[in-house]
Amino acid sequence: MMLAIDEVLPRFDAREVHTVQLELPPEQAIALALGTPVVSDPLVRVLFRIRGLRDRGTIGDAMTRLGFGELIRRDGQVVLGGSGTPWRPGVPIRPFAEAGPGSVQVVLDFRSDGHSLTTETRIAAIDAEARRRFLRYWRFVGPFSAVIRRRWLRRIAARAA
Repeated sequence: MMLAIDEVLPRFDAREVHTVQLELPPEQAIALALGTPVVSDPLVRVLFRIRGLRDRGTIGDAMTRLGFGELIRRDGQVVLGGSGTPWRPGVPIRPFAEAGPGSVQVVLDFRSDGHSLTTETRIAAIDAEARRRFLRYWRFVGPFSAVIRRRWLRRIAARAA
């Protein structure tokens, strides 16, 4: 399967990938992923609140609220993206194509082959200064991001069962 995320951000400075077994038609798996509550359990709620993020609605709602736009949707794949300075809380995410000096581009996908559901996050810095700032931030935040993604996938699989 050609990955849509590769078309949007083939080169990146950081990434995380998580997969869960999910026997569903691909489009149904994507709809279930985006329609799952963004807060899957008390730990995710705490992590969202620490970051100052709303803990209501679905994963799809949360991505839109954060400023991530849909970049590609096809063949059991959806890619959402935005740009900005995530190490600066309270600074809004801008459209993906508006990334400028000192910022990063961020993409998140959900993809399904009918047997599994994968989510991948990729981040690419626009310049060396943004890369340095982002990677320092990511060393701290990345593990918590991974926890959220894995818990989302577990919740999605449980909802499908």
